[in-house]
Amino acid sequence: MTAQEKQKIASLSEKGLGYRKIAAQIGISENTVKSYLKRMTAADDQKEPDQPAAVFSCPQCGEEIRQIPGRKTKRFCSDSCRYKWWNSHPNQLRRESLRQSVCPVCGKTFSAYGSRNRKYCSHDCYIRDRFGGEQ
Repeated sequence: MTAQEKQKIASLSEKGLGYRKIAAQIGISENTVKSYLKRMTAADDQKEPDQPAAVFSCPQCGEEIRQIPGRKTKRFCSDSCRYKWWNSHPNQLRRESLRQSVCPVCGKTFSAYGSRNRKYCSHDCYIRDRFGGEQ
């Protein structure tokens, strides 16, 4: 296929013509037109996006973090920075799923964070209830 044919296919496709009509006008097979247009659009999808990547800095170490358009924004540069930052800022955790329960063994009220199935206040109470023992 020549460069002129490729240009003609692209321009006719942009005008809204289908594979069959483009093939008839140029004089090549319909499958050739289909495969060329599919390859052309696949190559366009792989090109770099026109938008520049947003740049943020890691709150722990200050290193620049380049954001990839179309993906979730990264807040930390690495897992180690994320762990360090959250361990040093526990007051900023949103503990929305904190719920109060009463231990069936000792009767003590305890807070269970994130676990709906937590039944006992401690491992000792679980062992006492499961295997028996002094209360």
